[in-house]
Amino acid sequence: MKKKRLLTFAESINEAQIQAMKLDKNVFIFGLGVEKTGHVFKTTLGIKKKFSSKRIFESPNSEMALTTMAAGAANSHLRPILIHHRVDFMAYTFDQLVNWISLWSFKSSGKSSMPLVIRAIIGRGWGQGPQHAKTLHSMFSYLPGLTTVMPSSPSEAKGLLLSSIMSNDPVIFLEYRALFNTKEHVPEEPYFIELGDVRHRLLGDDITVVAMGPAVLTAIKAQDICKNKITFDLFDLRVMSNYKLNKILKSLKKTKKLLCVEDGWGSGSTSSELISKIVESGVELSEPPVKITWPSSHVPMSNPLEKDFYFDERNIVKAAEKLAKIKI
Repeated sequence: MKKKRLLTFAESINEAQIQAMKLDKNVFIFGLGVEKTGHVFKTTLGIKKKFSSKRIFESPNSEMALTTMAAGAANSHLRPILIHHRVDFMAYTFDQLVNWISLWSFKSSGKSSMPLVIRAIIGRGWGQGPQHAKTLHSMFSYLPGLTTVMPSSPSEAKGLLLSSIMSNDPVIFLEYRALFNTKEHVPEEPYFIELGDVRHRLLGDDITVVAMGPAVLTAIKAQDICKNKITFDLFDLRVMSNYKLNKILKSLKKTKKLLCVEDGWGSGSTSSELISKIVESGVELSEPPVKITWPSSHVPMSNPLEKDFYFDERNIVKAAEKLAKIKI
């Protein structure tokens, strides 16, 4: 029996890019640090050696200019992968995203497209503080014409990135910093995950739990604590907008209880929008929906304050106990 191959989240992203570049000669990579020592958490390691500096190259430190270049390349029938080390500084790119990239296909009545991927590093790390630890996914998902993806594991990262690169729509691909060293079985051959197809991660009867990105793993840890006393019907949202709601609605008809878990601020969040859609669907819940998100505050720098700021599996267990009216 062939031994399962384990890859890290970073290795999965690296492999997805290499396979995409083999599948389509129009795929190329650029951004800060792609050829430097760290190789963007090793996600671009070895790619220059395979494809030369024509297909992967360093760029100046100007988020606005780089995003404009990506838009121009995509409009010229190329498939650029632009890497922004920190999502926080994508604020400089909002003119390109809001006024050009997201609406280009609409303005041309579908005659033109911008098949580009912007990879950005997000979230909790090691004392990243208020300027380097944001997620901003709900801001991007607000825009029609943009697909915002947040993978939760190595196998998800590879399949979702390949689908994002080969999509004819612009994609913001958000990689949570704390996931880069996580490991999982990842198939070697190229494979594609449909953007918008919600993944059913755990089967359960008591509470429908919807999570995204690293919150999926936190929810799995919480289920391990609850064991068989409270069971989660757990869904990985994968994409922050234009996702299919049918699996979640079917689950809610069974459980009648909803818990959303999201690494990001609660106000105007993906969880808030999801709850709104569920209420509008007419599904009856036995308890008010609950969401676990970050406090309405900027991210602190010090370790003690970070521990108070971020939620963990214990917060999910506590919320599940309240919803199920059971003490673990």
